[in-house]
Amino acid sequence: MGVTYKYFGAPDGATAARVPISMRPEELGGDELGMGGMFTKIKPETMAAMVLTGIEGVPLHKVPPLELIVLHPDYAVVKLPMTVVDPLRDIGEEAVGAAAFIWSTVPDRGGPRDAFNVYQLLHEWQDFSHRLHDAGHQAYCLVWP
Repeated sequence: MGVTYKYFGAPDGATAARVPISMRPEELGGDELGMGGMFTKIKPETMAAMVLTGIEGVPLHKVPPLELIVLHPDYAVVKLPMTVVDPLRDIGEEAVGAAAFIWSTVPDRGGPRDAFNVYQLLHEWQDFSHRLHDAGHQAYCLVWP
């Protein structure tokens, strides 16, 4: 048993803070990552590092912290910086592949290590980035045990 993460989009922090209470799809604005939301074991800080290190070339120790929106005894909601979502919108297939390879070679980091798994994850994240942008939403992650 471990922690589960659900990535979703919301127009603002107040809306994102209400999401865990209802968990209704309409509350999420239809921006869940993947079909029906993406429930994953990959931490939001790992997603941030994967994008910023692999695509933007940011050293691992310079990846910005996440913003805590809600801290509840049963769950937390964090906001991911737009610098984690925006870079994926305008890159092509080669750049996604290169980012996956770069991330798979970064020492002392968490998350998936296989370049193909990272590649698939970055593609899902790229789709998510487009949906967020189209809806005018920001990226959030619901964290619960």
